[in-house]
Amino acid sequence: MKTAQSVNAEEMLQDFILVKKACSGNTEAFKTLVTLYGTKVRSLGKSFFRNVHDTEDFVQDVFIKAYTNLHSFRFEARFSTWLMRIAYNTAVNAVNRREEYAPLFENTEISDTDYGPEERCLRESVRQAVRSAVKELPYRFSICLDLYFFYGFPYNEISIITGWPVNTVKSHIFRAKKLLKPKLEAVIGP
Repeated sequence: MKTAQSVNAEEMLQDFILVKKACSGNTEAFKTLVTLYGTKVRSLGKSFFRNVHDTEDFVQDVFIKAYTNLHSFRFEARFSTWLMRIAYNTAVNAVNRREEYAPLFENTEISDTDYGPEERCLRESVRQAVRSAVKELPYRFSICLDLYFFYGFPYNEISIITGWPVNTVKSHIFRAKKLLKPKLEAVIGP
């Protein structure tokens, strides 16, 4: 049985090999990185942009920036953390330029194929309640909450992605949960 550390080490080794090959001009290696991490980047883009075209432009911009700056990747963190930092900065810059923001979780999909119609309806109600509650959170809280709960990043990697200190990230997540709790309890119960 593989431990989380061994899986993480294998992922880092695979990324190391792919990045080295891509830096040497191997386009197939970079295509593999795009395949491995495209979904994560696209999901983050959906959190920021209102339509599919903007999201796809965002994904393309992120991978172009990653490719042109691949030589600057220092292997001190996971490749996914480095890439998500580029993605986050690209999204924030684009939003600041356009002054347009789509609420987080707008396009987050949870698979409902294993549930009956009543359960799907209940799950959709919960999803809508979460979306509404998160829309009301301050931006810093919602982005930390999103990266932690929906992308599974640990505090230290959220710190790297956002550029905020680890304790600030922890505080934002704590405060976001504290603000969300009464709102969600009012809608879906304790």
